[in-house]
Amino acid sequence: MMDTEANIDLRFRIACDQFADLSVSVQAALDKLAEIAISLHCWQGDDVCGFEGLGQDIGGGLAVTGNYPGRARTPEELRRDLETAMSLIPGRHRLNLHASYGEFEGRRIDRNEIDIEHYQGWIDWARSQGLGLDFNPTYFAHPKAADGFTLAHQDASIRRFWIEHGIACRRIGAAFGKSIGSPCVTNVWIPDGMKDTPVDRVGPRVRLAESLDAIFAEPIDPNHNLDAVECKLFGLGSESYVVGSHEFYLGYAITRQKVLCLDAGHFHPTETISDKISSVMQFVPRLLLHVSRGIRWDSDHVVILNDDLLAIAGELVRGDYLSRTHLGLDYFDASINRVAAWVIGARNLQRALLVALLSPFEMLRHAERQSDYTARLAIQEEMKSMPVGVVWDYFCLQHNVPPGLKWLDKIRNYERSVLTNRAR
Repeated sequence: MMDTEANIDLRFRIACDQFADLSVSVQAALDKLAEIAISLHCWQGDDVCGFEGLGQDIGGGLAVTGNYPGRARTPEELRRDLETAMSLIPGRHRLNLHASYGEFEGRRIDRNEIDIEHYQGWIDWARSQGLGLDFNPTYFAHPKAADGFTLAHQDASIRRFWIEHGIACRRIGAAFGKSIGSPCVTNVWIPDGMKDTPVDRVGPRVRLAESLDAIFAEPIDPNHNLDAVECKLFGLGSESYVVGSHEFYLGYAITRQKVLCLDAGHFHPTETISDKISSVMQFVPRLLLHVSRGIRWDSDHVVILNDDLLAIAGELVRGDYLSRTHLGLDYFDASINRVAAWVIGARNLQRALLVALLSPFEMLRHAERQSDYTARLAIQEEMKSMPVGVVWDYFCLQHNVPPGLKWLDKIRNYERSVLTNRAR
């Protein structure tokens, strides 16, 4: 054992004793953390370009800023980047794939014509890596989405086109789940909305509900595919009105018993999704959380270990919601190394979960039930100086992943040997 590893091992044993004083089993926390899969989002690796070759702007209120060298340009390059990122993230995880990332071999396959054959390369790769797969219909960056409307469009033929796309995506998701042996979460997000104040707020929402019902009409085994719907507050070009608001999708998910997706960047800057979790879990079967970091608006910054992230993780653990929650990252930053962005975000989400798993919630609950708010506050504050960091380092070593900042050296080497050559 190297000196650094021996030092971590010694400090870990001391930390275990400290947590034991609070009736917390560190090993139980690590065992639980190892079971939690995070779905890494493919679109961080290539700035949401995809592989359709349409030459279409992203649109839909989405924008990627920065021009860091080394963007993935092919499925092979993107897979190689993902393998590098996942080699630096402890545990076994998943890939979240957008429909626009199919392998079309230079052919023009429209969105309503996609089939499982266009994703067989991703299935083969995921199986070789031991990864789960999740999926998303792509309702943006397409001529039939150019005016900002898709499933809620006034034109029935355009609505039908996008309904057919959604149906195709559910079938592909089911094929993913069946082939991989783990349910695929197929998440529907659409950009539909208006820049200025609409006269008719009702009509588009009626059309959206009808379109969604048509997409979900075919029964699919939930062991293969789980349907999720995702809201948004506003976006660029839809500042005044978004058809698929939080209230719309909350009602839809409850009445249709669908997975509800809460994106941390899709709410007002003064809101946090952590407070919503215990409410919506009373009425929906499962949650999908898109863990992001919005600044001013849904700007999708790389996830950091801040109070919002800690609060989300704390609610999931305290409420015993982990078994009913699917976790995925959702941001795109082209101002920094894209592979590092995956690693930073995933490791921060795991560290937040570890903080929650190491918290003495039974002790805190007992104090709260006894109305002993003095003890509750004292324990909460004491936890802020507990040695979570060394437990995290030990967890990394357990999974043959560099602890601390040592992973950054691997990223720098990869940048020099691979990413820089792409820029040339």
